[in-house]
Amino acid sequence: MATKKAPERPNVSKEELLKYYREMLLIRRFEEKAGQLYGMGLIGGFCHLYIGQEAVVVGLEAATKDGDKRLTSYRDHGHMLACGMDPKGVMAELTGREGGYSKGKGGSMHMFSREKHFYGGHGIVGAQVPLGAGLAFSDWYKGNDNVTFTYFGDGAANQGQVYETYNMAELWNLPVIFVIENNQYAMGTSMKRATKSVTLYGRGEAYGIPGEQVDGMDVLAVKAAAEKAVAHCRAGKGPYILEMMTYRYRGHSMSDPAKYRTREEVEKIKTEKDCIEHVRDLLTQGGLASEDELKAIDKEIKAIVNEAAEFSKESPEPALSELYTDIYA
Repeated sequence: MATKKAPERPNVSKEELLKYYREMLLIRRFEEKAGQLYGMGLIGGFCHLYIGQEAVVVGLEAATKDGDKRLTSYRDHGHMLACGMDPKGVMAELTGREGGYSKGKGGSMHMFSREKHFYGGHGIVGAQVPLGAGLAFSDWYKGNDNVTFTYFGDGAANQGQVYETYNMAELWNLPVIFVIENNQYAMGTSMKRATKSVTLYGRGEAYGIPGEQVDGMDVLAVKAAAEKAVAHCRAGKGPYILEMMTYRYRGHSMSDPAKYRTREEVEKIKTEKDCIEHVRDLLTQGGLASEDELKAIDKEIKAIVNEAAEFSKESPEPALSELYTDIYA
């Protein structure tokens, strides 16, 4: 097994590093608990976990300001937590209870928070991409400097509506950052089998959209790329594409045994590239935090997640009358 190289001390404060560590750990522990509840039959339907990809959304959120918007696909719990949504409300939605963000009617894939400018979880592959451009159009029309982050995966990058949206976004100079979370597998299909493209961000060149490929397992690299993209958009220069090279440890969803890859492949990424362990090493080997401090954070995070799980069990199911609310007539 390969040994990890000692990380260089980053040009970032202890407080910032601890913040990213805590936020990524919250997502990881939350998702692990969600997996447990799914196994117990307390979460029904689909459940797509974000374990392994935490650095992407935490690094990107570090470059946002109040008023910026975000929306993503069905692998969405991490995005909700990263933008400040309450873990109790998110977990209660997973279990279909009225204390959830969509009153228990959206489940894992469909919840929203106007307060946090989180516009979904979307279950149709690629459908959120033109919606993201629409949100960006709203800000462009109002003349503010807000930015919309539109997340989608490497599989969705082959959807035709993505390129229609690229064309419109560049044509109208919209302040939208297209974030491709390239976790190497579109459901069970390796990217190597699905496309001849060397890069996915490079497809924006045909429309004049700049972009770059980023190490999505390094939260500091993600934050640096996000700041560059955000500055581009806020300056009125139009859209930007960030292709985040990341990796999911679990299957596509909880029902996926992931037989299309080897256990050795997954373990190699966990050992050499894990985003949380990377920041842990920066903190401990850089003399910024002790093991006891990090254990205390882990204990605090576990308590938050356990409280969310208990809330999700105790919150009542939505009343039958809720079947007729929040719908079009």
